[in-house]
Amino acid sequence: MPVHKLDEIDRKILAELQADGRMTNVELAKRVGISAPPCLRRVRTLEEAGYITGYHAVVDARALNFEVQVFAMVGLQSQAEIDLSAFEAKCCEWPLVRECHMLNGEVDFILKCVAPDLSTFQTFLTSQLLSTPNVASVKTSLVIRGAKDEPGVPFDVLEARLAQRA
Repeated sequence: MPVHKLDEIDRKILAELQADGRMTNVELAKRVGISAPPCLRRVRTLEEAGYITGYHAVVDARALNFEVQVFAMVGLQSQAEIDLSAFEAKCCEWPLVRECHMLNGEVDFILKCVAPDLSTFQTFLTSQLLSTPNVASVKTSLVIRGAKDEPGVPFDVLEARLAQRA
């Protein structure tokens, strides 16, 4: 859990890196209004404190011929912690599962899966997911199209909340 108290510059750094993680430290420093050396120190501190957990490229799955995206809602027979952890570990082993979230309510987990085609997803569904110990039910929804896919957090909302408190 992060313990470093964020100031306005730290929040600007996080917002800028969330929008474009490839910019140089010099460009980042310019955008947030400080010189490069303290900017780099702040970025390293934010990384060490756990506010920045990694950097990655956003890859176009369809350009790589992954045409199918599916959300799978999984119900388990047992919700004992050992069984929940075992299912999460299994999800981490499956390449087609790109996200795994435990939920509160009727569904225990939602999985975001990608596959090159429906046949590949169906094979995964029937030979791996449905045959996993403790899986009681799986309901799937095929994604037709996506309207929004934003990473991270809305910094404008954070800044508005902080302004209200001041």
